[in-house]
Amino acid sequence: MTVGRWLAAAAAGVGAGVLAAGVIAPDLMAQGGGGTIPASARRQGEGLGPFTRLVIRNVMVIDGTGAPPAGPMNVTVSGNRITGIAAAGTPGVPQRQGGAGAGRGGGQPADHEIDGTGMYLLPGFVDMHVHAGGPPKNAEVEYAYKLWLAHGVTTVRGVPLAGTNEFAVSEKQRSERNEIVAPRIFNYQRPGNVSTPEAARAWVQNAAKTGIDGLKLGAQIPEIMAALLDEAKKQGLGSTAHLQQSGVAQMNAIDAARLGLGTVTHFYGHFESLLKDYVVQPWPVEMNANDEQARFGQVARLWDKIHPPGSPEWKAYLAEHKKLGTVFDPTMTIYSAGRDVMRARNADWHEKYTLPTLMDFYQPSRTNHGSYWYDWTLQDEIEWRNFYQVWFKLVNDYKKMGGRVTTGSDAGFIYQTYGFGYILEFEMLQEAGFHPLEVIQAATMNGALTLHEPKGQPIQFGIVRSGLLADMVLVDQNPLQNFKVLYGTGAVRLNDKTGQVERVGGIKYTIKDGIVYDAKKLLDDVAAMVTKQKSERQSVPGSGR
Repeated sequence: MTVGRWLAAAAAGVGAGVLAAGVIAPDLMAQGGGGTIPASARRQGEGLGPFTRLVIRNVMVIDGTGAPPAGPMNVTVSGNRITGIAAAGTPGVPQRQGGAGAGRGGGQPADHEIDGTGMYLLPGFVDMHVHAGGPPKNAEVEYAYKLWLAHGVTTVRGVPLAGTNEFAVSEKQRSERNEIVAPRIFNYQRPGNVSTPEAARAWVQNAAKTGIDGLKLGAQIPEIMAALLDEAKKQGLGSTAHLQQSGVAQMNAIDAARLGLGTVTHFYGHFESLLKDYVVQPWPVEMNANDEQARFGQVARLWDKIHPPGSPEWKAYLAEHKKLGTVFDPTMTIYSAGRDVMRARNADWHEKYTLPTLMDFYQPSRTNHGSYWYDWTLQDEIEWRNFYQVWFKLVNDYKKMGGRVTTGSDAGFIYQTYGFGYILEFEMLQEAGFHPLEVIQAATMNGALTLHEPKGQPIQFGIVRSGLLADMVLVDQNPLQNFKVLYGTGAVRLNDKTGQVERVGGIKYTIKDGIVYDAKKLLDDVAAMVTKQKSERQSVPGSGR
């Protein structure tokens, strides 16, 4: 399948996912159903619990609401629910006799305890834009699942997850039952071959019966988009849209939001809504949208063709989104290699945690989606750096006026490996101007709200709060001081006591549904997958890289 076939189908208004027989969107290219291997059953020793009574003692709590850290606290979990959060002492004052049990209910017997002294407890992270891979990148989705959990991601929104809807529903249900080692899964799917509003409504009505939680849309033609979004709302389904360049001239971000779109993912549609001297992007006359380097390179060149930050048009645009309740899920991480491809190509984690097949996929290629480094130049990188400065302002200004921003990664492309790419999103939001607590809020509570609101349900996770699901993250460094400690490879610093350079951090435990996973062990499992694949390649003459 070529990008050209996808573009032609999208232009015809068929849709931008599984558009017609054999026509698959670019973000599903080389990823679809064939050969994707479901996760193995959860093995003995993979996670401890859930417990009748789990107590995490003397921990600093960052609850996800934006409140400052507080501690020491004792956090109690019964089964898969948080059942108590109580002070365990007074900061700076020696604890009383039996201080580890101080606080309401803190001294009661537990069948499992974690000494959280010196640690920080956060809600489990929510990645709002994921694909779990498939051949030729990573045939086993377990590889992505373990990397996500190892980086504190306890909930993902698959857009779509991988393979068919039946595959995604099965994996979602297996995760709900904790039969596999995986985050909880929200299943968003692309509409099929819908060429009329009536067909669009029928597709949504049928899809609502098959286990989906929402729609992943492209820039459909207006009458199709209107029907899809209206019917999705009636069915209690969420919606997110990648407003791709082939259709954005007729369906930009504000157009889609006015029709009821819940989330704008990536940046597509925003800049086109703010064009100053044009109604469409002024493409070069020799432009060929089937050429991915041209497509990705040219989009960055919109940064100086819009109404500037702070202008009346800029403010009015954001204010209307705020009034409509649009969620911005920027996924800044996935395009960040465009600013400095050498850095992305040589990231610390590739050698140990990126599968050779995935690294192959990242390399310059005219057939692998997102591998568009045919002849990437310094000027291309400069354009992306300029683009990011405006994009940062857009997202931060929206946050400052009260608009909701979430965190998504879209990893598995463009040198962003699962889990690691998600933590990079934290860095980029802080670079955009978010306070670290605002980043955590975006990564936890905001994601939970966005997933539950279309269903008319109160959140079940996303905050460390009594009564909510026990999805939490424990790290032995202060993440607010340096988000780099959340990477599986940790952060590098000089130990002034020993004079030695050391790596610190890396999440210690990820708790999902009350089950305690050793994040370092999950990373060891991933490293073993990488080592195994490298060994298999070496055993085949001429197969090494």
